[in-house]
Amino acid sequence: MKKLSLVLVIVYLFTVMPASLAVSEEVKIGYIDTVKIFANFSETITAEETYKKEVANWKKKAEEMEAEIAQMREELQSQSLMLSETKITEKKLVMDQTIKEYREYMQEIFSENGEAARRNKELTDPIVEKINKVIAEIAEEEGYTIVLDAAQGTVLYGKDSIDLTEKTLERLKKEYTTVQ
Repeated sequence: MKKLSLVLVIVYLFTVMPASLAVSEEVKIGYIDTVKIFANFSETITAEETYKKEVANWKKKAEEMEAEIAQMREELQSQSLMLSETKITEKKLVMDQTIKEYREYMQEIFSENGEAARRNKELTDPIVEKINKVIAEIAEEEGYTIVLDAAQGTVLYGKDSIDLTEKTLERLKKEYTTVQ
């Protein structure tokens, strides 16, 4: 959907707007590479490290729960000949409850709206705001009408002279590295 919207904006820029802008202003287009910016901006690197540690802890807990379930299954199988039907039923109920808790945990943490997704958003949203702010500042200062994102596949070709990625990174480092 984003690509379709962007294509429509570009078509508009190159068909409708030039006629109306011919009188008022020149269209100036630049582009950035958000992948490169994210890979080289210190706050993004720090946030990614934090997120990876938290995910590792969640995965460790999930693995512990999986191991507990596997052990319960193994015990049930190895002891099934020695246990009464009542004891087998009890052990199956306990195991079923543990499996249910494991599934709920996985859903709570790793689902689309789970804790991992919320935490990722919490860590990245402020960074994205800073990046967008700097891009908007550079675009305003240098008179760009539109700035595209090469990482989103919207730029098939662009001269280096209109690539704002390095300027954006430099300004981000200058404005936000010393703040921490």
